[in-house]
Amino acid sequence: MDISAILFPVSCIGGLGLIFGVGLGIAAKKFAVPIDERVEAVKDCLPGANCGGCGFAGCEALAKAIVNGESLVNACPVCNKGQIAEIAQIMGVEATNSIRKIAFISCKGTPDVAKLKFKYEGILTCQDAQLIGGGPKVCSYGCLGYGSCVKVCQFDALTIVNGLPVVDKEKCVGCGACQKECPREIIQILPEDTTYQVSCMSQDKGKDVKAACSVGCIGCGICMKQCEVDAIKVKNSLAHIDQSLCIGCGKCETKCPTKAISALLLEHV
Repeated sequence: MDISAILFPVSCIGGLGLIFGVGLGIAAKKFAVPIDERVEAVKDCLPGANCGGCGFAGCEALAKAIVNGESLVNACPVCNKGQIAEIAQIMGVEATNSIRKIAFISCKGTPDVAKLKFKYEGILTCQDAQLIGGGPKVCSYGCLGYGSCVKVCQFDALTIVNGLPVVDKEKCVGCGACQKECPREIIQILPEDTTYQVSCMSQDKGKDVKAACSVGCIGCGICMKQCEVDAIKVKNSLAHIDQSLCIGCGKCETKCPTKAISALLLEHV
């Protein structure tokens, strides 16, 4: 057997591999994109939840945005003051703590006060229930109560109690995952120092609201008349509270005939 018949093709393949390897090494150096070491340092300070509450795809994307000056050092809603301070130090800027935010459920329509059109026994997700005649509740704006928001919360801050989600204010980080998941858009992400808020999203006329739910806002305007700082307006048959004007006096909650105004967030202040 001629050994050269074996060695020649092996050496050719080895030589080609060496040439290609050298070529790839040169190309890698020539076309390499410089990586800012601060990106990894900032990423290490972030919680790694990848919840999207900052508006970016995940913690790595936020880290790049902070380093590139496209986002603030306090953009992560999950970070505590210490983590924000570390990120600020890496970026060489002053640490400014963002106002903590938490989820607020704009509905009080528990089964005992909200009337049903039919009994739903299908797949227990809010999205599926919404597709069946707009959901089982007479009110087309109220919480469906099947816990889709609970399932997407990474922080165990939501539970279903008596047909409605309840927010654990100590655990909630205001990431907004529940808000995005809700097909009725009844979850709001509000600053923790929010005082009074309307727990209803219905834009139906007062008579129709009463026929559907005993605790819905009927747009009567009594709260607006009670407010001494003009912080409440009624639009589309629904009261709205301007938090920048509200002084937390509580007169609106006291006088609301259906108790549609809540002061739940005051517990956290």
